[in-house]
Amino acid sequence: MTRREWRLPAALILLALIPIIAGAARVTELSTGPEVTPANARFVADPLPVVLHIVGAVVYTILGAFQFVPGLRRRRWHRLAGRLLVPCGLTVALTGLWMAFAYDLPAHDNDVLAGMRLVFGSAMAASILLGLAAALRRDFTRHRAWMARGYAIGLGAGTQAFTHAPYVAATGEQPDGNVRAGLVLAGWLINLAVAEWYLRRPARTARSRPARRSHVAAG
Repeated sequence: MTRREWRLPAALILLALIPIIAGAARVTELSTGPEVTPANARFVADPLPVVLHIVGAVVYTILGAFQFVPGLRRRRWHRLAGRLLVPCGLTVALTGLWMAFAYDLPAHDNDVLAGMRLVFGSAMAASILLGLAAALRRDFTRHRAWMARGYAIGLGAGTQAFTHAPYVAATGEQPDGNVRAGLVLAGWLINLAVAEWYLRRPARTARSRPARRSHVAAG
C-alpha cells in the first residue's frame, strides 16, 4: 500500500469529523440530564433512536473510509470490516427513518425536508442491502458500487455542513424551510455525484492505458 491510497480515506474521515463531533456533543448532553429546550425536547423525551443513530454513524463513517483503500480490499480485513459495517449502516438508515416518523419537526424544518429524509434513508438502506446481495453472488463490481452509494448518503451530514456555511456567512442566520431543505438535498446530491465519478474513474483509467502502450509500441 502507498501513501496515495490513504488520501481518500483521510479526506473522508476529516469530513466525517463534523457530524461526529456534533453527535458526541449530543450524546454527552443527553447523558447529563439536560434542561429541556425546544431544540432538544424530542431527543430528551426519546433518546434511543438518536443515540443508536450517532453510534452507528461514528462506526460506519470511520471504518467505512478504510474500505476505499485498494490494498485493504485485497485482504481479509475488508470482509471482516464489512460484517460490522452492514449492520452499522442499516442502523444509521433505519434510525434515520425512525426519527423522521417519531419526532416532531423542529421549527427550522418542514415537510419537504422530512420527505427527503424518508427518501434518502430508504435509499441508503436499499443500497447497503443491494451491495450485500451482490457480494453474496460474488458480483464485486456491483457490490462496490452499491456500498459506495450507501456510504455517500451516510456521509451526507458532513457535506451538508459545507452547503449550509455560505448561507450562514452571507445572512448571519440559520436557514429554515425550503432553503434548508435545498441545502440538505445539495449535500446528499454532491456526495452521490462524487461517488459516481469515483466509480467510473478507474474504468476510464484502465481504458486509457492500452492506448498509451500501443502508442509507445508503434513509436
